[in-house]
Amino acid sequence: MTAPATPDLLALDRAAQDLLFRAARTADTFTAEPVTDAQVAAIHDLIRYGPTAYNGQPLRMLLLRSAAARARLLPYVSSSNRAKTATAPLVALLAADVDFHQRLPELYPHRPQARDWLADRVARAEQARFSATLQIGYLLVGVRAAGLAAGPMAGFDAAGVTREFFPDGRHEALLLMNVGHPGPDAWSERLPRLSTEEVVWSL
Repeated sequence: MTAPATPDLLALDRAAQDLLFRAARTADTFTAEPVTDAQVAAIHDLIRYGPTAYNGQPLRMLLLRSAAARARLLPYVSSSNRAKTATAPLVALLAADVDFHQRLPELYPHRPQARDWLADRVARAEQARFSATLQIGYLLVGVRAAGLAAGPMAGFDAAGVTREFFPDGRHEALLLMNVGHPGPDAWSERLPRLSTEEVVWSL
């Protein structure tokens, strides 16, 4: 398979492609400019249309804005991620709602029996993690669409964070995401990417 030489085959214009992908980067530092609730709402209003199994939408986002919330989080964050998490304008704690199936009669109304299909908690938790992870991918692109930068991080004690912030046992922490306007030294040189020929083949 040969990759197209120009972006003409893509529906998005070049500026939008660059904003979402080519020019976008994972940010390590941010300016002090805040991320508002209105911006978060606009991002969610965009990304909520991404597909999930049974239209279950299990992703939940706990926004850690206060110093007290950060203080509770930081002991669970790896040393390499701690400073940037302490200073980011917004830290989103991204979790899967393991009991997402309770909303299926509303979200998947043409299959009212779908809630019963997911009665087993172990299987349901696996499904919740899978679909919530898909939604995290949409969220990352949505943050970029808002002109912001994201710093997603798996370098934290997920079990500890789950116990600290979700003691009811309904949610499982999956990822931390720092969000804001990128600082002047937000990123280093872009790392290599695999070519189409290396990752796509046909049968």
